[in-house]
Amino acid sequence: MVDPRVNIIEQRLKRITRVIAVSSGKGGVGKSMVATTLALSLVKRGFKVGLFDLDFTSPSTHLILGIEGVQPKEEKGLVPPLVYGLEYMSLVYYSGNQAAPLRGTDTSNALIELLAVTLWSELDYLVIDMPPGIGDAVLDLIRLVPRVEFLIVTTSSLLAFETVKKLSGLLRDLNVPILGVLENMKMTDTADIKRQTELLDLKFIMEIPYDPEIEAAIGYPEKLLATSFAQKVNAVAQTV
Repeated sequence: MVDPRVNIIEQRLKRITRVIAVSSGKGGVGKSMVATTLALSLVKRGFKVGLFDLDFTSPSTHLILGIEGVQPKEEKGLVPPLVYGLEYMSLVYYSGNQAAPLRGTDTSNALIELLAVTLWSELDYLVIDMPPGIGDAVLDLIRLVPRVEFLIVTTSSLLAFETVKKLSGLLRDLNVPILGVLENMKMTDTADIKRQTELLDLKFIMEIPYDPEIEAAIGYPEKLLATSFAQKVNAVAQTV
């Protein structure tokens, strides 16, 4: 039996021009920071943007944005609050500061529910902060949002890039568009990740050097947008 919520999801997303999933093979590569800063950069460029934190492992975009005491409104669904020019929705509205230990069908059910109840307005971009790895949430998103495009984040570590190979292989097998690979927190002059990306016949978007100012900018979007990291991500916004 087809879940009736699946048909509703298509209606919820029909006024969104592009859906960009910021993903990574593993955690700790700065994926959430990239997703949040990308969304803010697109707003700064004059676009209508939504940010959806679907990181079931540990939602953190609310910390990066410094959001407190903000909740979606109920109007035959959930209307995301407007935060720093973004329509913002997150798992944290449901889980708070507690872990969300979901497995298998529970993860799928939660994802379907979130996509079905969220009432986005007409948007140019919806940026989704994905959980790391290749799990049920990634597979379900591909199934439920056929227009989704993936931006893959990695670090300079070849161990991190091994997981990128697996993720990109899955996306290609499923004919999902890959915008390219972003090398984050770069601290050396090596070009290994660029070479490895090109060997996979993927677009290497750019490298972003490690920025020590990022930590002090967490919770302060204006301060974040003034960092050298944000300047690089702004160039990524122009690329996508």
